Amino acid sequence: MKHIARKRFGQHFLVDGSIIEGIVNGIAPEADDQMVEIGPGLGAITNPLLARLKHLTVVELDRDLVSRLRTNPQLTVIDQDVLRVDFRTLASSGLRIVGNLPYNISTPILFHLLDAVDVVKDQHFMLQKEVIDRMVAAPATSAYGRLSVMLQWRYDMENFLHVPPTSFDPPPRVDSAMVRMVPKANPPAVSFARFSEMVQVAFSQRRKLLRHTLGVWLANQGYSGDFDLRRRAEEVAVDEYLALHQALPPGTRSPPSDMG
Repeated sequence: MKHIARKRFGQHFLVDGSIIEGIVNGIAPEADDQMVEIGPGLGAITNPLLARLKHLTVVELDRDLVSRLRTNPQLTVIDQDVLRVDFRTLASSGLRIVGNLPYNISTPILFHLLDAVDVVKDQHFMLQKEVIDRMVAAPATSAYGRLSVMLQWRYDMENFLHVPPTSFDPPPRVDSAMVRMVPKANPPAVSFARFSEMVQVAFSQRRKLLRHTLGVWLANQGYSGDFDLRRRAEEVAVDEYLALHQALPPGTRSPPSDMG
């Protein structure tokens, strides 16, 4: 019986053979890799991966798909919401994560995976092209924002394959792409919660100069340095945000924020 894509899971199944080949070649799996696939669906990427791997762990929430996947002895199936999976428990190091991420929760998944980044070797994801454009965006561009800063702090990233809507069944209304994410070897140490809040505040009203948003937040942190607040958030490079975070007075508690 044909599986019908479920809208609530954001399902769009990849059916283009040439695109699948390009994805698997871009991932370049080796037999002994510790690899996890998020959202294997009907196995369009799963099966070509298994042709090269000894074993693969998959995360799938759709119960109908889970029952099919469990018939394959090469697979370990985690039937759980990906946002509840502790990826740190799946490998001590060298974990490779791949997947066609649901468009409706792709950004929360990316942030969730930051919790396990120190045991990850690389990540290869299919995402809405617009999201990848934001991930890899340079400063002073319209796509550059909070997602750019938070991910570029921790990963080197590249868009390596365009995937048109016609590659899927049913076809989505947007273009997709594949992104390669490789954790940086020696990223600057940050307090994730504080750094995330700082960047969130900076981009909360991106049309305004930073003195109206980040300037207020910095004053509440007890910061009295010379960071140039006569700019908009998208004009500040990732390294500058990191340097500013490291210059904050230690131990200062952030006031409650409603900047969403």
